[in-house]
Amino acid sequence: MLRLITDFDGPIMDVSARYYHVYQICLGRTKTPDQPLTVLSKAEFWDCKRAQIPEREIGRRSGLDRDQARRFAHLRRELVHQVPYLIHDRPVPKAIAALETLQACGIDLAILTMRRERELAAPLQRYNLERFFPPAQRYCIGNDYHKTGDVNDKTLLMAQALATLPPARKTWMIGDTEADIVAAQTHKIPVIGVLSGIRNRDRLASYYPDRIVPDLAAALEILCPPVSISRS
Repeated sequence: MLRLITDFDGPIMDVSARYYHVYQICLGRTKTPDQPLTVLSKAEFWDCKRAQIPEREIGRRSGLDRDQARRFAHLRRELVHQVPYLIHDRPVPKAIAALETLQACGIDLAILTMRRERELAAPLQRYNLERFFPPAQRYCIGNDYHKTGDVNDKTLLMAQALATLPPARKTWMIGDTEADIVAAQTHKIPVIGVLSGIRNRDRLASYYPDRIVPDLAAALEILCPPVSISRS
Protein backbone atom coordinates (compact mmCIF):
# COMPACT_ATOMS: atom_id res chain seq x y z
CA MET A 1 0.00 0.00 0.00
CA LEU A 2 1.19 3.48 -0.91
CA ARG A 3 0.37 6.25 1.57
CA LEU A 4 0.23 10.00 1.14
CA ILE A 5 0.45 12.19 4.23
CA THR A 6 -0.60 15.69 3.26
CA ASP A 7 -0.73 19.07 4.89
CA PHE A 8 -4.17 20.68 4.80
CA ASP A 9 -3.49 24.36 4.19
CA GLY A 10 -1.63 24.79 0.92
CA PRO A 11 -2.10 21.43 -0.80
CA ILE A 12 -5.86 21.27 -0.13
CA MET A 13 -7.05 24.65 1.17
CA ASP A 14 -6.23 28.08 -0.22
CA VAL A 15 -5.80 30.39 2.79
CA SER A 16 -4.76 33.52 0.88
CA ALA A 17 -8.15 35.25 1.14
CA ARG A 18 -8.22 34.72 4.91
CA TYR A 19 -4.72 36.02 5.40
CA TYR A 20 -5.43 39.10 3.28
CA HIS A 21 -8.71 39.80 5.08
CA VAL A 22 -6.97 39.64 8.46
CA TYR A 23 -4.16 41.85 7.12
CA GLN A 24 -6.73 44.54 6.26
CA ILE A 25 -8.44 44.23 9.64
CA CYS A 26 -5.15 44.54 11.49
CA LEU A 27 -4.16 47.63 9.52
CA GLY A 28 -7.49 49.24 10.33
CA ARG A 29 -7.17 48.50 14.03
CA THR A 30 -3.57 49.67 14.26
CA LYS A 31 -3.50 52.95 12.32
CA THR A 32 -4.58 56.32 13.72
CA PRO A 33 -7.91 57.72 12.45
CA ASP A 34 -6.47 60.04 9.78
CA GLN A 35 -3.29 58.14 9.01
CA PRO A 36 -2.67 57.55 5.29
CA LEU A 37 -1.73 53.99 4.40
CA THR A 38 -0.33 52.21 1.39
CA VAL A 39 -2.52 49.10 1.48
CA LEU A 40 -0.92 46.27 -0.45
CA SER A 41 -2.98 44.54 -3.10
CA LYS A 42 -3.81 40.93 -2.40
CA ALA A 43 -1.20 39.82 -4.94
CA GLU A 44 1.46 42.09 -3.39
CA PHE A 45 0.60 40.91 0.11
CA TRP A 46 0.62 37.24 -0.85
CA ASP A 47 3.96 37.61 -2.62
CA CYS A 48 5.35 39.02 0.65
CA LYS A 49 3.95 36.14 2.68
CA ARG A 50 5.24 33.52 0.24
CA ALA A 51 8.71 35.08 0.37
CA GLN A 52 8.57 35.03 4.21
CA ILE A 53 8.77 38.81 4.55
CA PRO A 54 8.36 39.44 8.33
CA GLU A 55 4.99 40.71 9.53
CA ARG A 56 6.53 43.89 10.90
CA GLU A 57 8.06 44.66 7.54
CA ILE A 58 4.70 44.11 5.84
CA GLY A 59 3.25 46.61 8.30
CA ARG A 60 6.03 49.11 7.54
CA ARG A 61 5.52 48.72 3.79
CA SER A 62 1.84 49.44 4.38
CA GLY A 63 2.58 52.79 6.02
CA LEU A 64 2.77 51.95 9.74
CA ASP A 65 5.51 53.31 11.95
CA ARG A 66 7.84 51.01 13.87
CA ASP A 67 5.70 50.72 17.01
CA GLN A 68 2.51 50.31 15.00
CA ALA A 69 4.15 47.59 12.90
CA ARG A 70 5.04 45.71 16.07
CA ARG A 71 1.42 45.92 17.30
CA PHE A 72 0.16 44.99 13.82
CA ALA A 73 2.29 41.83 13.80
CA HIS A 74 1.11 40.81 17.27
CA LEU A 75 -2.56 41.37 16.37
CA ARG A 76 -2.20 39.44 13.13
CA ARG A 77 -0.78 36.41 14.96
CA GLU A 78 -3.66 36.63 17.42
CA LEU A 79 -6.41 36.77 14.80
CA VAL A 80 -5.36 34.86 11.70
CA HIS A 81 -6.20 31.36 12.94
CA GLN A 82 -9.37 32.23 14.81
CA VAL A 83 -12.36 30.17 13.71
CA PRO A 84 -14.59 33.06 12.47
CA TYR A 85 -12.02 33.95 9.79
CA LEU A 86 -11.66 30.39 8.48
CA ILE A 87 -14.84 30.91 6.44
CA HIS A 88 -12.66 32.76 3.91
CA ASP A 89 -10.68 29.61 3.04
CA ARG A 90 -11.52 27.78 -0.17
CA PRO A 91 -10.30 24.49 -1.69
CA VAL A 92 -7.33 24.85 -4.01
CA PRO A 93 -8.55 24.41 -7.61
CA LYS A 94 -8.41 20.73 -8.65
CA ALA A 95 -7.49 19.63 -5.10
CA ILE A 96 -10.72 17.73 -4.43
CA ALA A 97 -10.57 16.07 -7.84
CA ALA A 98 -6.97 15.10 -7.11
CA LEU A 99 -7.99 13.55 -3.79
CA GLU A 100 -10.69 11.56 -5.57
CA THR A 101 -8.12 10.30 -8.07
CA LEU A 102 -5.63 9.39 -5.34
CA GLN A 103 -8.31 7.48 -3.48
CA ALA A 104 -9.39 5.71 -6.67
CA CYS A 105 -5.75 4.67 -7.20
CA GLY A 106 -5.85 2.91 -3.83
CA ILE A 107 -3.52 5.39 -2.12
CA ASP A 108 -4.05 5.64 1.63
CA LEU A 109 -4.59 9.28 2.65
CA ALA A 110 -3.81 11.02 5.93
CA ILE A 111 -3.76 14.67 7.03
CA LEU A 112 -0.92 16.19 9.04
CA THR A 113 -1.71 19.80 9.93
CA MET A 114 -0.91 22.51 12.43
CA ARG A 115 -4.60 23.36 12.60
CA ARG A 116 -6.26 22.72 15.92
CA GLU A 117 -9.07 20.17 16.10
CA ARG A 118 -11.79 22.84 15.96
CA GLU A 119 -10.07 24.57 13.03
CA LEU A 120 -9.95 21.36 11.01
CA ALA A 121 -13.42 19.96 11.71
CA ALA A 122 -15.48 22.71 10.06
CA PRO A 123 -13.87 22.73 6.58
CA LEU A 124 -13.72 18.93 6.48
CA GLN A 125 -17.48 18.89 6.93
CA ARG A 126 -18.24 21.96 4.79
CA TYR A 127 -16.44 20.57 1.74
CA ASN A 128 -17.23 16.87 2.30
CA LEU A 129 -13.57 16.06 2.87
CA GLU A 130 -14.28 13.59 5.67
CA ARG A 131 -14.73 10.93 2.97
CA PHE A 132 -10.99 11.11 2.30
CA PHE A 133 -9.80 11.45 5.88
CA PRO A 134 -11.63 9.41 8.53
CA PRO A 135 -10.87 10.38 12.14
CA ALA A 136 -8.04 7.86 12.52
CA GLN A 137 -6.29 9.44 9.50
CA ARG A 138 -6.24 13.00 10.89
CA TYR A 139 -3.25 14.36 12.79
CA CYS A 140 -3.68 17.86 14.15
CA ILE A 141 -2.95 19.63 17.42
CA GLY A 142 -5.30 19.75 20.39
CA ASN A 143 -7.46 22.78 21.03
CA ASP A 144 -5.49 23.59 24.19
CA TYR A 145 -2.03 22.61 22.98
CA HIS A 146 0.67 25.24 23.49
CA LYS A 147 2.51 25.54 20.19
CA THR A 148 6.31 25.52 20.36
CA GLY A 149 6.96 26.20 16.66
CA ASP A 150 5.66 24.68 13.45
CA VAL A 151 8.84 22.79 12.55
CA ASN A 152 9.13 21.16 15.97
CA ASP A 153 5.42 20.49 16.43
CA LYS A 154 4.90 19.09 12.93
CA THR A 155 7.90 16.78 13.34
CA LEU A 156 6.34 15.47 16.56
CA LEU A 157 3.00 14.99 14.78
CA MET A 158 4.76 13.05 12.04
CA ALA A 159 6.28 10.73 14.65
CA GLN A 160 2.81 10.18 16.09
CA ALA A 161 1.36 9.44 12.66
CA LEU A 162 4.06 6.95 11.73
CA ALA A 163 3.70 5.20 15.08
CA THR A 164 -0.07 4.76 14.83
CA LEU A 165 -0.91 4.37 11.13
CA PRO A 166 -0.90 0.83 9.70
CA PRO A 167 2.28 -0.18 7.85
CA ALA A 168 2.61 1.03 4.26
CA ARG A 169 4.88 -0.11 1.45
CA LYS A 170 5.96 3.49 0.89
CA THR A 171 4.93 6.83 2.38
CA TRP A 172 5.12 10.24 0.74
CA MET A 173 4.60 13.66 2.34
CA ILE A 174 3.22 16.67 0.49
CA GLY A 175 3.23 20.19 1.89
CA ASP A 176 3.85 23.86 1.27
CA THR A 177 6.24 24.92 4.05
CA GLU A 178 9.61 24.20 5.58
CA ALA A 179 7.83 22.53 8.50
CA ASP A 180 6.41 19.89 6.16
CA ILE A 181 9.76 19.31 4.50
CA VAL A 182 11.72 19.06 7.75
CA ALA A 183 9.12 16.77 9.34
CA ALA A 184 9.35 14.39 6.39
CA GLN A 185 13.13 14.52 6.11
CA THR A 186 13.57 13.90 9.84
CA HIS A 187 11.68 10.64 9.42
CA LYS A 188 13.32 9.78 6.07
CA ILE A 189 10.10 10.19 4.05
CA PRO A 190 10.25 11.56 0.50
CA VAL A 191 8.52 14.93 0.31
CA ILE A 192 6.89 16.96 -2.44
CA GLY A 193 6.62 20.73 -2.05
CA VAL A 194 3.63 22.46 -3.65
CA LEU A 195 3.48 26.07 -4.82
CA SER A 196 -0.24 26.46 -4.06
CA GLY A 197 0.46 27.50 -0.48
CA ILE A 198 2.34 30.01 1.63
CA ARG A 199 5.91 29.55 0.36
CA ASN A 200 7.34 30.39 -3.04
CA ARG A 201 9.68 28.19 -5.05
CA ASP A 202 12.87 29.79 -3.72
CA ARG A 203 11.83 29.31 -0.09
CA LEU A 204 10.82 25.68 -0.67
CA ALA A 205 13.93 24.89 -2.69
CA SER A 206 16.17 26.09 0.13
CA TYR A 207 14.99 23.06 2.16
CA TYR A 208 15.65 20.56 -0.66
CA PRO A 209 12.37 18.65 -1.03
CA ASP A 210 12.50 15.69 -3.40
CA ARG A 211 10.23 17.46 -5.87
CA ILE A 212 8.47 20.81 -6.25
CA VAL A 213 5.22 20.92 -8.23
CA PRO A 214 2.51 23.56 -8.76
CA ASP A 215 -0.18 21.82 -6.72
CA LEU A 216 -1.67 18.54 -5.54
CA ALA A 217 -3.07 17.79 -9.00
CA ALA A 218 0.41 17.99 -10.50
CA ALA A 219 1.68 15.56 -7.84
CA LEU A 220 -0.53 12.84 -9.36
CA GLU A 221 2.07 12.37 -12.06
CA ILE A 222 4.49 11.28 -9.34
CA LEU A 223 2.17 9.37 -7.04
CA CYS A 224 0.00 7.49 -9.53
CA PRO A 225 1.31 7.95 -13.07
CA PRO A 226 0.19 8.22 -15.82
CA VAL A 227 -2.91 9.77 -14.21
CA SER A 228 -3.30 13.52 -14.63
CA ILE A 229 -6.02 16.12 -14.22
CA SER A 230 -6.88 18.72 -16.83
CA ARG A 231 -5.51 22.08 -15.73
CA SER A 232 -7.90 24.14 -17.86
